[in-house]
Amino acid sequence: MAKVGLWIDYRKTIIVSVMEKWEESKKVVSVPEQYAQHSHDSTIQVGCNPLHAPVNHAFKEIFEDQINTYYDEVIANICDANSILIFGSNTAKYELKHRLEANKLGDRIVGIETVDSMTERQISAKVLQHTVYA
Repeated sequence: MAKVGLWIDYRKTIIVSVMEKWEESKKVVSVPEQYAQHSHDSTIQVGCNPLHAPVNHAFKEIFEDQINTYYDEVIANICDANSILIFGSNTAKYELKHRLEANKLGDRIVGIETVDSMTERQISAKVLQHTVYA
């Protein structure tokens, strides 16, 4: 089982899995731009961050379904990890934490940190650093 670090916001997640002899990076992308750019005048509240969303209620539901699918895809990519470090600049990291807890994976979370942005290399270094000091 891998140790995982991830940086998440509402548009993308960068996942770095670290094992003893190898490392793997993945990127999960959120809401398609067609939904995010459909309307100039309307917004949808996702956590504490407003994102552009369609005026039409049906499109709004599709947008919200995409956010839910996004979190599900992130969880599917990290569900085998024995430890999970979560980084992010907004409330998406806490929403992911709550979803992990709802999926009985909350005990694998070893830290949550507010960080504006991170490269795959920085995420990997944090995972390795946490392994050394944990």
